[in-house]
Amino acid sequence: MMSLMNNDQFVCIDCETTGLDPKQDRIIEVAVVRFSLSEVFDQYESLVDPNCIIPESSIAIHHISQDMVAGKPSIVAVLPHLLQIIGKHIIVGHGVGFDIDVIATAAERAGIPCTLRHNLYLDTLRMARLYGDSPTNSLDQLRRHFNVENEGAHRAMSDVIVNIEVFKHLSRRYKTTQHIFDALSRPVLLKTMPLGPHKGRLLKEVPVEYLRWAANKDFDQDLLFSLRSELKRRKSGNLFTQAGNPFAEL
Repeated sequence: MMSLMNNDQFVCIDCETTGLDPKQDRIIEVAVVRFSLSEVFDQYESLVDPNCIIPESSIAIHHISQDMVAGKPSIVAVLPHLLQIIGKHIIVGHGVGFDIDVIATAAERAGIPCTLRHNLYLDTLRMARLYGDSPTNSLDQLRRHFNVENEGAHRAMSDVIVNIEVFKHLSRRYKTTQHIFDALSRPVLLKTMPLGPHKGRLLKEVPVEYLRWAANKDFDQDLLFSLRSELKRRKSGNLFTQAGNPFAEL
């Protein structure tokens, strides 16, 4: 089934950063691999000196310390080669909208021409939601689910290597890349709450007041669609008896 996709080239990207705000935080490591389903064509990785303090909370996740980035290239030196490899290829990544945003923002800040926001992309998080057979959709859980070899620490290139293998597994049910885009063109209906105080709980069991509160937040399209669909279901079935304090378990 995958043979029709074999000639397509993709780039998988991952960034480690000082935090989760693309506008304020800085890149401290980048990795990119240009690949097809059967071959690797190019790859690049680099630590990056952010010229700012890395918070301890971030170090606890990626284990990249201040000493490790001292004297490493600046993002201005790294971006041209990174963007060259990415080119206009389809971008693959897990929650990849963040990586695209943080790279594009860094390029804008540095005055480096960048068309990254115009690239097509495939988010393996959304592909995993469509797949629906993994207990959770974190990259590490998907690695375990598909028996992908552990590449070690939560670092940019190790995550890219795992992400590529997970992407190959998730792609198996599609004949062409366009079929994946078609499937992802519609919001994915989630069964469980993926975050917050009700994380892991079936949406049908989440208190209605919390659903109402969350449905007006800046969440991704799949979650907002799922929240609003559940609210609509309850309204049509007169199931609004589950009201509760949305902050009770915060």
